[in-house]
Amino acid sequence: MILGHYINSKGLAVLALISSMSVQAQTAKSVILIYLDGGPAQTDTFDPKPDAGRDYFGLYKDAIETNVPGTFIGAKLPLLASIADKYTLIRSMTHGINAHESAHYAMITGDLSGGPVVYPSFGAVINFEKQHSYSGILPPYISLTSANSRFNEGGFLGNNYKSFDTGGSPEKGKFEVEGIINTWVKPQKLADRMALLDQINSCSPVKADSAIQLLFDNYHRKNMNFITGDAKNIFDLSTESKAMRDKYGMNRLGQSCLVARKLVQAGVPFVNVRTTGWDTHKMHFQRMNEMLPELDRALWALLTDLDEKGLLDSTIVLCGGEFGRTPKVLWEAPWNGGRSHFGKAFSYLVAGGGLMPGKILGRTDATGEEILDRKVYPCDLIGTVYTLMGIDPNGTLPHPSEGTLPLLPSLGKKDQSNGLLYELINTQKSTEK
Repeated sequence: MILGHYINSKGLAVLALISSMSVQAQTAKSVILIYLDGGPAQTDTFDPKPDAGRDYFGLYKDAIETNVPGTFIGAKLPLLASIADKYTLIRSMTHGINAHESAHYAMITGDLSGGPVVYPSFGAVINFEKQHSYSGILPPYISLTSANSRFNEGGFLGNNYKSFDTGGSPEKGKFEVEGIINTWVKPQKLADRMALLDQINSCSPVKADSAIQLLFDNYHRKNMNFITGDAKNIFDLSTESKAMRDKYGMNRLGQSCLVARKLVQAGVPFVNVRTTGWDTHKMHFQRMNEMLPELDRALWALLTDLDEKGLLDSTIVLCGGEFGRTPKVLWEAPWNGGRSHFGKAFSYLVAGGGLMPGKILGRTDATGEEILDRKVYPCDLIGTVYTLMGIDPNGTLPHPSEGTLPLLPSLGKKDQSNGLLYELINTQKSTEK
């Protein structure tokens, strides 16, 4: 047996027993991160406080009960409320950082050590760890439609492990993925260009069996397969029914989530769906009136679609941002009803991939300003993802000049970690694998 632990609000070590078989088993094959860049308001989404007073709930007094009795979420998320038995809410995420860049770095790397080394994002780490076992034609780490740009997410692993950014607009008629799909170049013109390239190469003075030529041929073959082969079909949303596209919502977030489902169907280990606009210092509630229904529909569609296709058990879905927003509304000018940055206590939705659904982990006080139980730090969440992906969270990574460094330097450190989420690992599902 393996003994996990975390520290509760009274400073007592709480033990969680879990079999070594279930911890070490690879339950998940893929991760989809729905990243709400800018920081979503936890009190308007996954941790509502309807009894806290208008200075806290603002214009969103109502909360709705989910299909899990006793669990309430924000009233703007009715579709998600109907499937709360498919996900778990972490209401005690924390790192205490209120600056975008530092908070983003913490949530994407798990590093709160403050050291001089720039760590890679956990998508880049999974890319690195899966490089020998993943054999798909698509890159193992893909961002829809752009990666988070607040730091070099390849970190010390280098650019080879950064995400492939699709660019383009999946909600439009043709999803023009950079480097793969270009509507300006017609198929016949591309074929003519490739034929011309072959003619030029045939005249090359380099011997056909030379190392240089073999390397060139290998890259050429991969690139052409990428551009003309099955890869582009995975990004082709015309293969999906209108009803399916409408289910996700005909907007950037919804269609990106649909592409994410197609990518994990193709075996891609890590997909980052980045959506911006969540930094709502001003006009917070007006913007949430537009953004929350889109998030509600897209995330509901993704979770139900993955479940119906038998993919949810093998796909970890995470949804959250770099921090939350102040529980107390800023009514005064110039904010006029906004919410500021809040890294002290915020929420994440997690689902699938061996995580137990229908649960609430952690608890905040009546106003959402203090964590009362089960603090969860970034490395605790990321380390749990690694565990479910068959990666040892206590392992190491090669640094080009520093030798080997810990995969998660903050794991197990006071005020940087509170233990892996053993209490959320579905031992029954893991053992059945």
